[in-house]
Amino acid sequence: MTNNQPHHDLSGPPTAPPLILGPSIGTSLAVWEPQLPALTRTHRVLRWDLPGHGGSPAALLPSDGSATIGDLAALVLRLADEQGWERFAYAGVSIGGAVGLHLAAHHPERLTSLAVVCSSARFGDPAAWRERAALVRAEGTEAMVASRPGTWFSHGFAHTPVGAALIEDLRATDRAGYAACCDALAAYDITADLERIAVPTLVVAGRDDPATPPAHARRIADAVPGASLLEVAGAAHLAGVERPEPVTAALLAHLTDSTAQPHDDATTRPQNDTPHKDATARPQNDTPHKDAPHTHTPHNTTPHTDATPHTDTTPRTDASRHAAGMAVRRDVLGNAHVDRAVARTTPFTARFQDFITRYAWGEIWTGDGLDRRTRSCITLTALIAHGHDAELAMHIRAALTNGLTREEIGEVLLQSAIYCGVPAANSAFATAQRVFDEIDAEHVTTRATTRASTTTATTTTTTTTATTTSTKVDTASRSDTEK
Repeated sequence: MTNNQPHHDLSGPPTAPPLILGPSIGTSLAVWEPQLPALTRTHRVLRWDLPGHGGSPAALLPSDGSATIGDLAALVLRLADEQGWERFAYAGVSIGGAVGLHLAAHHPERLTSLAVVCSSARFGDPAAWRERAALVRAEGTEAMVASRPGTWFSHGFAHTPVGAALIEDLRATDRAGYAACCDALAAYDITADLERIAVPTLVVAGRDDPATPPAHARRIADAVPGASLLEVAGAAHLAGVERPEPVTAALLAHLTDSTAQPHDDATTRPQNDTPHKDATARPQNDTPHKDAPHTHTPHNTTPHTDATPHTDTTPRTDASRHAAGMAVRRDVLGNAHVDRAVARTTPFTARFQDFITRYAWGEIWTGDGLDRRTRSCITLTALIAHGHDAELAMHIRAALTNGLTREEIGEVLLQSAIYCGVPAANSAFATAQRVFDEIDAEHVTTRATTRASTTTATTTTTTTTATTTSTKVDTASRSDTEK
């Protein structure tokens, strides 16, 4: 890196189609870590840091209040030129998305596709951004730390290792660089140019985002011809970090679809790639907004649940396999288990998590040749045979979810004693009994908690009534005395 270009990172096959990823203000290129393993399978990915953020020098933007989004877009083009990329796909979060919209409107010949994540055509009152710039110049980015967790994340995600690391990135951000980005946002309003954007465009919103609410995303999707819109439930401003699965799946589908389309005919993309009729029943409800007029959405993102083999010959993509796999994984193992697994994901384990979601769950468990009860029987037997007791415990719970009774699970274990060996079956029976005991204990705890809550509510009501009566008597006594 030289002093006249941002700090950046390159990943993925050198000969793959290029993709540039832009960050949000106050973050670093690490904001794209959850998507990196999936995106680098098919693209040469360049992530860059904003001026004063991560490893980029603050002096890349003017510090006199004149910085613009166009200045940031010029830095991106400089990076692309250095790589020899005449055309590239671009995705950006927040201010990074604004850079993408500027490129699409003013340099459309350079983009093959655009994804705008939790961004806007105009980020509110310019005066508010000028005030923030002045505050950070005076007090540093520490002045922003207290307010960012509730803006960037929902559901206490800021307390996870990933969330805490991003907050530390904010603390480490240079005050001059952050303030200059605020100046750029103050001067930014691309509303009038949206209708001229012709590149294939995906717009993503976090349904709980207080910084750029879904209405901002809808305005972009309504104005950009042929744009797609996805609203992600349970996500705030950094939706791709908090809910990486649906965001990653949408990006992969969008990039795959955009690559398949002729570059000079971006506005004539098919509009009939609607989700499978059961798509609205996915566990996390991460479906494109039903009122959006542009509904070009990733196809084949949900598994068929009937037992009849289907005849859909549409080629399946990594994105569709990942989305289908995540849906079945949550159905079978439960949201709590999957959420824990996702929360424990690190850069080291991310590729493995993507692999098992896409391959084991998205390729095998989504197949129509066997129902889930049968798949559970086979899975239990295989795990018993290889002595994988920890996995066996997990799949005993899954088998109950898939409709097997405890008695039927016992029959599977007995059958395994014949073909896998008595010692293996003996261990399996012990594991199954432990799981059943845990489930029974959980039910007892749940019932006790419910009764306790009911008792507490009743006690509270009684106490309130008694207090009210006492207050009335006391008031009457005081009134008599005052008379």
